[in-house]
Amino acid sequence: MENKTALITGGATGLGRRTALQLAAEGINVIINYRNSKIEAEQLAAELSEVFNTKNICVQGDITNYEDCEKIVSQALKEFTAIDIVVHNAGPYISERKKLADYQIHEWTYLINGNLNAVFYLSNLLIPSMRKRKWGRIITVGFDRVESAPGWIYRSAFAAAKSGLASLTKTLALEEADNGITANMVCPGDITGEWKERAISESLNARDSSVPVGRPGTGEDISRVISFLAHDDSGFITGSIIPITGGKDVLGKALRENL
Repeated sequence: MENKTALITGGATGLGRRTALQLAAEGINVIINYRNSKIEAEQLAAELSEVFNTKNICVQGDITNYEDCEKIVSQALKEFTAIDIVVHNAGPYISERKKLADYQIHEWTYLINGNLNAVFYLSNLLIPSMRKRKWGRIITVGFDRVESAPGWIYRSAFAAAKSGLASLTKTLALEEADNGITANMVCPGDITGEWKERAISESLNARDSSVPVGRPGTGEDISRVISFLAHDDSGFITGSIIPITGGKDVLGKALRENL
């Protein structure tokens, strides 16, 4: 049986890199999309191929642009017969605290395109072939409590895009269920810096009193759930919004800090 192939947007570093390692370890070929991290993407593709003996490539492209999404898919399909799994990991974020009225038009458009429209772009390009094969896995990334469409002060564009994406994910799940395609969203907790690429084993002796489970979250905490959702036997799970927070009220903490 031919190995399945996954496209990971923003796959060269952070949670994307950790997810690529997880999927390749399970025999899945990986297409690593990157925007600027060419060296990291190429090194990761080579590492995956050498360690796990899977076929892995990297493809440059800015997912906020539909033409770039077309290029990503076209280049990937020159190397693979199909793209079976899409992990929408990339999602631009502006760390500067800004009220809605203070956004520049290009900033707002960039955040909405990267966090919401990009999922439409790639779904529009890839779902028709998934329908033909009667199999597909679409996995999006949100934030804590995204499904309740909360207000998030100073994060209006990001919050609006991700809240819309939660609804879109559930809609895709309903529309494509009879085609064997699932759509689910994972919502990482407060995983920052180097922890995004670390393994669970590395966190077991690290204490974090702000997290109810007592340790920091890692990239592997997220990638394990993504790999589970991508599995053949996970076809009954669709339209789900899955928080992976260690029990921490991440959004509540952010709101309290900003008020």
